[in-house]
Formats: sequence, C-alpha cells, structure tokens
Amino acid sequence: MKRLFLLNIVFLLAGAQAQTGKLSLASYAGRVAKGGISKKELAAQILTDERLDTVRARALRILTGFNAGTGYGEIWIRDFNTFIKGSLKVRDQKDVKDALLLFFKIQGADGNIPDGAINKKQANIGYNYSYSTLAPDWAAHKNTVETDQESSLVQAVKKYIDVTGDKAILQETIGGQTVLERLEAALNYVMKERWSKEYGLVKGATTIDWGDVQPEKGWGVALNEKTKWSIDIYDNAMFVMALNDFIGMTPQSGDLHKKWQATANTIKKNIRKQLWDAGRAKYIPHIYLNGSPFSKSFDERSILYTGGTTCAILAGMHSNAEIKKINDQFLKAAEKEKFATIGMTVYPPYPVEEFPNMAAYHYQNAGDWTWFGGRMIHALTANGMAREAYAEMSPMIDRVLKNKGFYEWYDVRNGKASGSGDFRGEAGVLYDAIEMLRDWANSVK
Repeated sequence: MKRLFLLNIVFLLAGAQAQTGKLSLASYAGRVAKGGISKKELAAQILTDERLDTVRARALRILTGFNAGTGYGEIWIRDFNTFIKGSLKVRDQKDVKDALLLFFKIQGADGNIPDGAINKKQANIGYNYSYSTLAPDWAAHKNTVETDQESSLVQAVKKYIDVTGDKAILQETIGGQTVLERLEAALNYVMKERWSKEYGLVKGATTIDWGDVQPEKGWGVALNEKTKWSIDIYDNAMFVMALNDFIGMTPQSGDLHKKWQATANTIKKNIRKQLWDAGRAKYIPHIYLNGSPFSKSFDERSILYTGGTTCAILAGMHSNAEIKKINDQFLKAAEKEKFATIGMTVYPPYPVEEFPNMAAYHYQNAGDWTWFGGRMIHALTANGMAREAYAEMSPMIDRVLKNKGFYEWYDVRNGKASGSGDFRGEAGVLYDAIEMLRDWANSVK
C-alpha cells in the first residue's frame, strides 16, 4: 500500500509540474519505469485514475462528428483513421460505415484516395476540388505533397472490421468494384505513382516528418515545379502498416495475401537498409531524389523525427531494445523545451532560413501534437512498456484537463493551445491509449 500511495503522489506531482512546465519528463518516466513499482500496483493506479475517466468521457462527447475539428469542415481520412474506434463507440455503426465508404466513392480513377471530403456548398477554400457522380453532394481534394491518404484508408477499414466484425464491408460494391478491389487499387496507386525503383521505397514531396507543407513559400500542400521528391520514414511506415492491415483482411492461403506479404517484407528490408541509422538509433529525415531544398551547410540528419519513427514502431520495425533507445531520445528532446511532451514533431526545429514556409516551433515544425504523441503511447503499450506509456501520457492528459478540451497542437515554449479546437485526432488517439492501458491493467493478475 505504501508504494501504491507513493505512486499516486508521483503522478499527482507530475500533473502539477506538467502544467507549470517544471516537469522533467525523462526523469519522471524513469522513476516510474525503474522505481520498483509492481505491475499490480501500476494496474491499480491506471484503473483508479479519475483523470482518465474524465478525458475518455470528454473524448467520446466530441467523437460524435466526423470532421477533424472546429477549424475544419472536411472529413479527412488521415484524421478519421485515428478516431474511428471512438466514433464506433458513440455513433451508429451505419453512420461510421457510410463515412468510410464515402472515400471509395470519391476515389480517383487511378486508385488515389483524396485527403478530404466536404459538402460541395462549402467547397470554397483554395483547393483544386474534384467531384464524383457516386457522391454528388460532395467535393473532394488532395494534398498532393502527401503519400499517406491511401495507407490511412486501408488502416481505417481494418480498424472498422476489428471493432465491428463486419467483414462483409469488403464485398460492398461501389461503382462496379468491391471495397477489397478498391483497397488494392489504392495500394497499386502508391506502387505506381509514388514509388522509387532505385531504393524500393515509397516517395513523396519533402515535408517535415508527417507534415503536409513544402519548404518553399506559397501553397505548400500541392506539388509544383519547385517540389523536391524524397523518401522518408513516415510515408513508408504508414504504407507498411497498411500492407499489414490489408494482408490481415485477406485469406492466408490466397494470392493477394502472398503478393502483398512479399511486398511488405521487401519494403521493411529496404527501410532498415536505407533509412535507419543504427549508429544513432534514429531515422535519417530524407533521401533526396532530385536534389535537396536545403543548403549544403545545413545538418538535417541531426533532426529527430518523432511521428514517422512512432509509425515505424507500430509497423513492427523495431525490437524492444531499439524502442527503448528511441523512447529515450524522445524524452531527452522533450526535456529541452519547457512545455514539451514526446509529441513534439521534430527536434530541433528547422530554421526559417531553411524552411521559409513554416516558422520554427510553429505547427508541424516542432509544435507538440498529441495526435502523434498519443500513438507513441499505443506503441509503448503494445510492446510491453505500460509503465513508460502511462508516465509519458500523463502530461498529455493533464494538458487536456487544463485547457478543458482537445487542441490540434501546442507551443512547446509557452504551452499555448493552438490550431483547431475539439480536435478529434487528439481525442481519438487519447481515447485509444486509455483503452489500451486499461485493457493491459485488467489483464494483470
């Protein structure tokens, strides 16, 4: 009982320190992970933590909608993929299914999946909208610098099936093709249009980690004559995750399963060969295919990419020993900024001289996104590191309570909540993280 009481004090203290910016996240996580706290004591703490009840309930209240947040009118597939499990908890299954099937109705003839869909009467932003007779009331658009829309949809379908058991969705026919056929068409689009034969890896425009903005000034979400094509871990890890999910939706003895399993194995091998820096235990930011947008004197390889690295762990790319090294780097980076958690996108940020389209510490350039930090909590929990997961999630939970809601990103210098309010991506990943940790706690005997 004494140690359980002390554990409560540790977490209450951590919550207060997280709000004042005095929390040494690495030392805090280390104390919890190595402080002799038993699994039973940790499980009891998780199951009785009222903060988790509050944040979970608050998340479910806003997951009744499908648009990304108050700042967005669209349903974005990369966001929807991260809160679909929560949506299925509070919305009718048919409503969630219809929102998912919408992306197949607006799918391009070449198999590509748009980023977002919005009621055509609201389609008045500067996107190049596309329209489909299969969804006449909707306008679609695609941030073409990205290569994660197809992967996000495959992952979302797998999550839907995992929660509902509705495998029949794969045989739903849309425009003469089944959902399963359309999923493979999406994968084939990436293999044809976003593929580097030289490296055997997925390519995309140069952005910051998982971001959707190019370095040069201007409309940064669309490919243009200045685009520098590159290979990064985020696009490839997301594709491997999608392949793992697609394989899981196909019969093990079937040709589709064998074909895409072989592709996944090849990409995993090439990721380790081309992108993983074993000496530093981190991923290099980019392999450039037509020149770098950055000056020769700029040491981009010193930058830590957290989001793509987290996705690589979720894709099954790392041993527990490597995950611990990666997590230590995340913690050390977070300690360097007053209000940072492990959700800080990159560290250090790109200087404005190198990345004119996004200031340092703004948005995706070293802003703090629980949308990805929460996924690292998933990764830690799934790999037997519940102590670390609970400790590192704590300041994220406290931040939601302090701000009385979910925000898109946070400034690591002053803790200011920024971007879209009621951001469903953050709500979704925290809901999933809480569920995962509680499932783990309930399994402890």
